[in-house]
Amino acid sequence: GSAGAGWAARAVPYGPAAVAALFTLAQLALVVPGTGLGWDETVYVSQVSSHAPAAFFSAPRARGITYLAAPVAALTDAVPPLRVWLALLSGAGLFLALRVWRGLLPAAVLTLAGGLFAGLWVTLFYGPLVMPNLWVALAALFTTGCLLRAVRNPSSRWAPAGVCAGVALVALMRPSDALWLALPLGAALLLVRSWRRPLLLAALVAGGALGSAEWIAEAYSAYGGPAARLRRASEIQGHLAPYFSVDDHIRALGGRTLCRPCDVPWRNPVTGVWWFALPLLAGGGALAARRTRHRAEILLPALTGLVLALPYLFLVGYAAPRFLLPAYALLSLPVAHGLLRLAQRVREARPALRPAAAALSVTVLGLHLGVQFTVLHSTVSSFRVNGERLDRMAAELGRQGVRPPCVVSGPDAVRIAFRAGCSSRQVGGHDGSITHAALRATAETRPVAVLVTNGAEPPPYARAWRSRPLPDFGPWRFRAYLSPAARPETGPVTARD
Repeated sequence: GSAGAGWAARAVPYGPAAVAALFTLAQLALVVPGTGLGWDETVYVSQVSSHAPAAFFSAPRARGITYLAAPVAALTDAVPPLRVWLALLSGAGLFLALRVWRGLLPAAVLTLAGGLFAGLWVTLFYGPLVMPNLWVALAALFTTGCLLRAVRNPSSRWAPAGVCAGVALVALMRPSDALWLALPLGAALLLVRSWRRPLLLAALVAGGALGSAEWIAEAYSAYGGPAARLRRASEIQGHLAPYFSVDDHIRALGGRTLCRPCDVPWRNPVTGVWWFALPLLAGGGALAARRTRHRAEILLPALTGLVLALPYLFLVGYAAPRFLLPAYALLSLPVAHGLLRLAQRVREARPALRPAAAALSVTVLGLHLGVQFTVLHSTVSSFRVNGERLDRMAAELGRQGVRPPCVVSGPDAVRIAFRAGCSSRQVGGHDGSITHAALRATAETRPVAVLVTNGAEPPPYARAWRSRPLPDFGPWRFRAYLSPAARPETGPVTARD
């Protein structure tokens, strides 16, 4: 009735805030409890934590997410406060990223777009994690909105500053993503005559430079310059080159946080239905906006989202669902616009179909969210189980005398070492940071554990060391070779949390 319609109209402006609040609550209830640090998270957190020495920081990484985690990670070794902090921060970030679009797009579009993006399992999963990709997504959405506000209102003082800050945050998190973000935005400023604002182009350049400054300085100090660091980063990522990884991303949608190599079967096709519908819905939304006053506000995020997805779909030889979060955030706007336009046309053309159309919409949305939350539950459960196994392995090393100051080397040394309060050092591979000779010399003065899996042989110098099996880690059977300095205590030893 009219009363219900009036209530809905009054409630819609608060939709983005409600979406952000529900996004935060869902993280706190479904993801935060009982989840330990993953591999990449451990590397980032170790840079600012006093719990263990910093893990090796490889060429592709940037330190932006470490700065977000630092206020909590520097104060406590406990993981739950860090998770809660990032859940609250990501919820606020989602609200801010949507809030900047107020006045550019109807509140209903922003509410639906925010709900579609926040309802993805990958968005919820990475909200409280110490990973940069969600922050790139939120910053890209914020930056695009600020740029559109600036061209719509040239007298705005804060919109150009928002463009600069948004690009700087993306560059701080992932410098390469800042370049891909700046390309479509800069092209739009140059090609659309009424948008040509030298100040906005300067804001894009300045934001990228400011956000990348630390990464560039570190490139000179540790790699010999940005070009050398980029080459090393490309090597670690499998030599970036033309590669069709669309099918890899589809297989990863079932809950694989990293699919490398992605030669696994696609066991749950239902998890990819929404992914196939996404380009159709986004394209339909863009077409629906061609002759409306919101044309630019829909076409620019659609183009920018597409450009941000291109390198991960066609240049990187493996897949991780988090890589496409920036594209999902921006494409949610044309998708939401298209769905609402379709609903409007159905109401206008066939009023008698309104109840059936509403019931169908609710059913489809419910099925979509059901799939997303099922995948989320499976992914979080696996994450928790792996964390518990790693805790047991670190505790066993502690009982065997591997206590700070100590060093752990070998498979999965990063996560195990951090949990045990040790340094993680590898003699080769992507994280190579020590030689065999240096590791052998270290073993003369402090506890060293060399890990091997599934019956592999340890280095020659460690073959005479005392060895102990560690708790199983899924299909992998770990054995630790312990240097003479690792002396087990007679009583129980409690591993540090």
